[in-house]
Amino acid sequence: MAGSGPGSGRLWRLCNLLMAAFFALAAAVQINDPDAGLWTMVYVVPAVLTLLVGLTPSITDNVIWRSLSDLHSAACLLGTIALGYSLFTYAKSNILHEEEGRELFGLVIIAVWMRLCRNSAKNPMGGMCLMGAVTLSFFPFVSWLYIYMNSEMRSSWPTHCKTVI
Repeated sequence: MAGSGPGSGRLWRLCNLLMAAFFALAAAVQINDPDAGLWTMVYVVPAVLTLLVGLTPSITDNVIWRSLSDLHSAACLLGTIALGYSLFTYAKSNILHEEEGRELFGLVIIAVWMRLCRNSAKNPMGGMCLMGAVTLSFFPFVSWLYIYMNSEMRSSWPTHCKTVI
């Protein structure tokens, strides 16, 4: 890609380390969720895969890394479809007010990030893709800050969601 160079490689690694931290934090806050085991694994897998990319970007050429990424992305896509259908059918308000809406956004973030990582071996990050990666790597942290500061949004959440933040 145009615009890739040594600085963009370092920025791509930093983005992966930020996303690995986000996925690890997202896994940690699942501790009091009724289906904590499922959601912890949903976030631990991309945390590990993304950390590996941050440490060794060429890992995305590895068949085991690619297979795990593809399997996990496929599972996230199926989850996205199921949660999207549920929200479309049953949502009563803004989807960020619904637990399924927040879960849906988490799955979408995972799927998009895994796709960026998977494609990074063949096309080094640069230009618009790198800008998208930078934006996406800050989005979850900005969203968490917004949600933390918006007590009205959290007021309708189930207890297990309120006690984590």
